[in-house]
Amino acid sequence: MTDNIANEHNVSDIFTKYRAQLKNYIAKRVISKEDGEDILQNVFYQLSKIDLIEKPIEQISAWLYSVANNQIIDRSRKHKEEEMKTVTNEKGEEMFLAEITGLLLDESSSPEKEYLRSLVWDELEVALAELPEEQRQVFELTELEGFSFKEISEATGVTVNTLISRKRYAVLHLRDRLKGLYNDLIGDD
Repeated sequence: MTDNIANEHNVSDIFTKYRAQLKNYIAKRVISKEDGEDILQNVFYQLSKIDLIEKPIEQISAWLYSVANNQIIDRSRKHKEEEMKTVTNEKGEEMFLAEITGLLLDESSSPEKEYLRSLVWDELEVALAELPEEQRQVFELTELEGFSFKEISEATGVTVNTLISRKRYAVLHLRDRLKGLYNDLIGDD
């Protein structure tokens, strides 16, 4: 059976038709539900970048599964590269986040704290600017402004799982980017 795209020029129609089966395919190949949702979104994002009228895809289902498979492989490689030991406090918060946000939001003042705070803010602003908008926004809303994932989800319509996944990627980037500064401040190597 061939999937001639001639009758399927609309990405939303293709999404409706293939979403469930593609989601199941991805879910069987990734551990995290959030990663599966991200991959599914990325597949349809890639499709949305193609002009289906000028450059029709002859085998749409094969193309979708091929892109999904490539995304799964890429995600698997990234996870292997990004795996780092995570230290949590008694509340279950990552120590990286707890230490950095604790320092930034600490209202006590001394010349040393002000200097450290300005260093951290400067580095954090640069690192946040490197993030995709969605990741930066969820990190800032949860860590710096104190909103819950549920509140953000209700305001934006983005699922809680997607928000958690976005924040996770933001934290991984920030942890890597601010690792040297964190080690200097905390005294670990």
